[in-house]
Formats: sequence, structure tokens, C-alpha cells
Amino acid sequence: MSKNDKTSQDGRAEKNREDQKPSGEEQSGHRQSGQGDSGHDHASHEAMFRRRFWICLALSIPVLLTSATLQRWLGFSIPGFPGDNLVGPVFSTVVFVIGGLPFLRMAGSELADRRPGMMALISLAITVAFVFSIATVFVLEGEAFFWELVTLIDVMLLGHWIEMRSVRQASGALDKLAQLLPDTAERVTDDGKTREVPVSELSEGDIVLVRPGNSVPVDGTIKEGESTVDESMITGESKAVDKQSGDEVIGGTVNGDGSLRVSVAKIGDETVLAGIMRLVKEAQESKSKGQMLADRAAAALFYVALGAAVLSAIAWWFVLGWDITILRRVATVLVIACPHALGLAVPLVLANTTAMGAGAGILVRDRHALEQARRLDTIVFDKTGTLTEGKQSLAEVRGTEGMERDRALAIAAGVEGDSEHMIARALRDAAEEDALDVPEARNFEASKGAGVRAEIEGEEWRVGGPNMLKSLEIEPGDELEAFASEQGQQGRTVIYLLKEKKAMAAFALADRPREDSRDTVKGLRDEGLNVVMMTGDSEDVARAVAEDLGIDEWFAGVLPEHKDDRIQDLQDQGRRVAMVGDGVNDAPALTRAEVGIAIGSGTDVAVEAAGIILVENRPSDVLRVLRLSRLSRRKMVQNLWLAAGYNVVAIPLAAGVLAPWGVILSPAIGALFMSASTIVVAINAQLMRRAKF
Repeated sequence: MSKNDKTSQDGRAEKNREDQKPSGEEQSGHRQSGQGDSGHDHASHEAMFRRRFWICLALSIPVLLTSATLQRWLGFSIPGFPGDNLVGPVFSTVVFVIGGLPFLRMAGSELADRRPGMMALISLAITVAFVFSIATVFVLEGEAFFWELVTLIDVMLLGHWIEMRSVRQASGALDKLAQLLPDTAERVTDDGKTREVPVSELSEGDIVLVRPGNSVPVDGTIKEGESTVDESMITGESKAVDKQSGDEVIGGTVNGDGSLRVSVAKIGDETVLAGIMRLVKEAQESKSKGQMLADRAAAALFYVALGAAVLSAIAWWFVLGWDITILRRVATVLVIACPHALGLAVPLVLANTTAMGAGAGILVRDRHALEQARRLDTIVFDKTGTLTEGKQSLAEVRGTEGMERDRALAIAAGVEGDSEHMIARALRDAAEEDALDVPEARNFEASKGAGVRAEIEGEEWRVGGPNMLKSLEIEPGDELEAFASEQGQQGRTVIYLLKEKKAMAAFALADRPREDSRDTVKGLRDEGLNVVMMTGDSEDVARAVAEDLGIDEWFAGVLPEHKDDRIQDLQDQGRRVAMVGDGVNDAPALTRAEVGIAIGSGTDVAVEAAGIILVENRPSDVLRVLRLSRLSRRKMVQNLWLAAGYNVVAIPLAAGVLAPWGVILSPAIGALFMSASTIVVAINAQLMRRAKF
């Protein structure tokens, strides 16, 4: 996450928490899902449509029971009663007001914006049906279709209820993230006691107690205690992470069995979780090309529907002259042509894609970047910190006669026991990893540029590099000199272990590849992609790492400011390139590439230059990005066909092309067709959550 200026003001943290909460304001106009509606907004719309559907359904029953057409079709009748001829008009009017009003309001917003779409079509259809039916009661002769009107409104309300429910579920990732943070924390007071306070009152430097099983309230550093922490909700990694004093923890993660005292490092909008929430929100609000295409298609379909209705009216007028059938055909065409499912097809898939990615530690900041990922043919990795761990690790040990590897490593780790140098940490980590018995060292001394010395069991030992040998005028011996030369050609750092001014062993240190780097390179190549490595290291180092990982193409000696030039060179060859880097020195290259992917720990997720951010340091997540992109595209295409396919068949039927053979669609059946496609599209989008990527 980008580092903001530190602050301890309580109001800022509280404001941030309020900003993160979804807005409950109900919009007057209809919005396509995936355009920034909050989960609370979708929930309020869902409740409104659900409530109106059940009310209108109950009011529709008397209309259906008293309909002469339905009685004739279904072969039943009910006894007459005074005023039974008013049941249809009265109850239909109430249904039109209660159920039709939301569509009329949203149509007004569309027309005010001069962007007529599905709401305008729905409103036109139900208004035509209502006005004509009322006219048949007082003015015109003919059969009203009150039952078609109420059925049409009921089906529309049901379709919107299901739509809002699906969208709310699909875009629930932001709400789930907001629920991770506790509202209060136990702050440790100066006398060692704890006091429960709102998280908004915490300041940087405060110590908070995190009990077993509780959520970590803020980002911070462990000052006391050991435990395991479940970070799956942030990183996507299912395995709990061991934590001890000095380790960083992220707000929203869950503490295991141990008790922790954590020093507050970041609050409010500086926290990792706040950064992730911003990225998820940006992804939900960003418009993709596929979504914009669907929006344009929906708008165009409004005019297509009007044209089809006019042509249908003209054709039927030539055949029958003026007849109520013409109005029925026009209403049916308008209902069938409503682009309701088309408007839902793409946004639902994109909302699900964002949520699925967030759950796997893949934050989609720019949906266009994710769409482009499926078309890539070249993946460029930065070496240090991306394909490699970005820190020194022990690669090889060579001892002289009488000095075994484990003993040499244990003594070197003991000598370096009090040093904080990265080489010292690498030796200690290697000894700990091999479970070696590290001896206790005394009288530790460090000389700038000339290594360290200490006494072990009364003997003087030294650890250092070539400068130490030079200053002491010591030759390492043929065996260790050959070892140093061999390792140096691979770009590795060589240090020596001396006993009483005699070289006893040499250690080669290197920036070790990440565990899944080799499998990632192989997986990408198996899927037909070119893998390129870019590094500022020398040609020898680059070649050694590339050959180790199975990479055939690399750029060595590249300065950060020239990395985007290398990306441009690849693009000039006609390649579609993704850049994978740490998001800091690689920022120009991340911006230059078709797709920029920032890979880093959870504390570096808010990388402005990248379209996609990987929370974990896992190169293999690049493969998951490509698979998620393909899955999203596949579902998007399926939904567009499902949404538009019924129009191809149903509009001609609604216009009456098969009327000579007795096949005519009523307005109610037309509404059923349209809402059925909407439901199918929503279900198909939800099914993508079952896919493994």
C-alpha cells in the first residue's frame, strides 16, 4: 500500500471507517450491476422489489380468477356477484400503481438522460396495456387484457427481485471485507492493564492485546507473544502463518491459539484492508469494454424495438385493418424486445469475477486489464523479489579437509549470532532450517568491511568476504579459491570461515528462486506463452537464474528507468505483453505493458501503476489471473448469447409471423420469455463460482 503521511487524529480513522461503509441511499434511476452500487443499495432494492412482488401477486389473483379468457382456457368458472366487472379494472389499477411505479420512475431517469433503455421499454409496454384496457371499460369496444397487465408487472418485479439478489451476492466481497475488522480493541494502558476502546480511537504506537481467536484490529508489529494467524481472508493462503515478536500482522486477520501484544503501525485508510477495499471498489466501479458494449446494445435495442413495433403495426393494419390485435402485437413486441437480460449479462459476470479474484488474493483494479489477460502471449517477470525471494539465502557450502558442512555452518551461525547484517541472517536462517546445534559465541566484534570475529570454546573464528582475506593477508587455498571462482560466475556472493587465520570453509549466498517459480514458468510455457525475465543484474547472474528456472529469453543489466523500453521493444515485435513486478521500480514498465501485474506482500497491494495486484508473493497466481480471465470471457459470451438469443426467436413470434398457423404470443407470455432469459443469465453467472481456476 502507498505510504501516506502518518497521523494520530481520531477523527481521520473514524471518517475512513465511515467512508468504507456502503451507502444506503436509494438511487432514483436504474443502474446496471457492477457500476458502483454498494451492497446495502442492492439489498434495499432487493427488499423493495420483493415486497412489491408479493403485494402485487396477491392483488393479481382476483384479476386472474375473474378473467373470462382464463376461465375459458382453463375450463373453470366462478359465480357472478354485484360489481364483478370492476374487479379487473380496480385491482389492475392498484397493481399498476404499486408495481409499475418503480419502472416508470426509472424510465423517467433514462429519458431525462436521453439514454432510453430497458426501463423505458417496460414502462411503454405496461402503460400501453393499462391505458388500452381502461379505455375498453369506458370508451372503446373490445376485450381488455387486465390479466396480461398484472401478469406482466408480476413477472417484471420477480425478475428484478432475482436480479438484485444475484447482484448483491456477487458484489458482496466489499461487505465481507468491511466485516473483517472488529469495532473495538483492547488497548494496553501504562499500568499494564487493558481497556476496551473503539478502533477509531487508536493511535500509532499504541499497544493492543489480541486474544486467541480474536481478529487483529489494525496493522502493526508484534511486540510480545507467539501464535499462528489466519490470513486467508487477505492473502488467499489457506495455511495459517506462524508469527512471533517482530513480525508484522494485518488488520482483519484472525489470531490463533496464542496471545499477542501488537504495536499499532497503521490506522484508518493506511491499513492493508482499507487499501484492498479501495481496490475492490475501483474494480466494481470500473467499466470494461464488454460492459460498455452491452450498454450500447441495450440502448440500440430500444430503437430496434420501436421500429419492430411500428413495422408490426403496419403489417397487421394491411392484413386486418384497424383491430385490437394490432395493439396486442405492438405491446407484445415491446415486451419481448426489452434488453433486461442483456443489461444483466456482462455486469453479473464481472461482479463475480471481482469477488472470486479477491477471495484468491487477486485484486482486479482495472477490469479492462483482466479482460486483456486472456489475449496475452508474453509474460515478463522482474527477477528480484518476483521470481526470486529478494533476499540472500545460503546456496552452497564447501569445507576444507576435516571441516564438514554442518559443523562449518553451525560455527558460522554462532559467530554471526549478534550481527544484523543480511548475510548473518542468511547463515542463521540456514542453520535453523537444518536444525543445527549452534554453539554460543563470546567477545563478538565487527569490523566495517572486514567481517566479524568471535570466540567459540576458546578459539577465535572469523566470518567475512574477500576484503577480510585481503586485510589479514590470507590465501583461501586452491580448493576454496576454485569454489569461489565457480560461484562468482553464477553471480553468487562468497564469504569465508577462518579459524586462527586459516580458511576452513566457504559459503555461497544467492537470491534464491521462490518455491513455485519453476512450476509457474513451466505452466505458462505449457499454455503456449513466452516467458521473459528482466533484471538489473549482470549477464552471468541473469543467465544462471534463467537456466535454473527454464527461461529462454531474458534482459540483463536493465536499469529501472529503461524497463519500459524493453517492454516497448517486445510490443514492437507484435507481442501482447504483461509485466509482473514489485510495483515500485517497475512502475513505468507496469504502465507500458498491456497488463500490469504487481506482485508483493499484503503491505504493498495499493500499487497505482498496476491493473491487477497479487496480494501474496506467489508467481503461480499469474497463471490464476490468466485462467480467471478466460473463465470470465467464456461466461460473458455465454450470457450474451443467452440474453440476446431469445430475442432472435421471440420478436418475430411476437410480431405474428406464425399467426397463420395459430402461433401467437400474448403480452404475458412475452414477459415470461423475457424474465426467463433474465433468470437463466443470473443463474449462469452464479455457476461460474463453482469453477476451479
